[in-house]
Amino acid sequence: MTNFLSEFLGTALLIALGDGVVANVILPKTKGNGGGLISICFGWGLAVFVAVYATAPYSGGHLNPAVTVALAWLGKFPWQDVPTYVLAQLSGAMTGALLVWAIYRQHLDEASDAATKLGVFSTGPSIRSPFQNLITETLATFVFMIGVLFIIKPTNSLGALDALPVALLVLCVGLGLGGPTGWAINPARDLGPRIMHAILPIKHKGTSDWSYSWIPVAGPIIGGVLAAVVWEAIF
Repeated sequence: MTNFLSEFLGTALLIALGDGVVANVILPKTKGNGGGLISICFGWGLAVFVAVYATAPYSGGHLNPAVTVALAWLGKFPWQDVPTYVLAQLSGAMTGALLVWAIYRQHLDEASDAATKLGVFSTGPSIRSPFQNLITETLATFVFMIGVLFIIKPTNSLGALDALPVALLVLCVGLGLGGPTGWAINPARDLGPRIMHAILPIKHKGTSDWSYSWIPVAGPIIGGVLAAVVWEAIF
């Protein structure tokens, strides 16, 4: 298993399960319709657990460009491998979104609201305010990345369950900080599915909201680097 293939498959699995639970909750005529934010947060947390558990032995289970860049900043990951990981993560996210569309395409067509269709694939703000939305994504990712750095310290290990703390961290960030922007905290998680939303034949899908798309990309990268800078200052 190459690093590229591991990150590709892991991110595809992450998005298929994570965006899948969103589709199940918000699309009409599904078994999970109306499940609410708690269902979505738990679904994403479990998706992270499965994806990280599956890929950590091969590529480290980054599955997130913000994590990859932050670890490179700290010297824990070679900079020359960053483009390979990011490309694998982005293409994996697109593939995962394709799977979600293939499974839920009839329900996507049944949805009357274009924003709901887009919400299956990517995040959006509850209150549109670009500067505040950027701050929210930056700080949410900062909290997430600080947690990740504590979790991956060599003295902290649960053996085969090492992926569980990261999953619980994603769950907590979603429950606590996910309200304003939907807690992307992962550029690939938002951009890859947004690209697929633009490409796929979805009835009356409307815009892919490209004017907002830079925020869930820039915010997590800034937040990840900020966490790395603070970590360096402390340790």
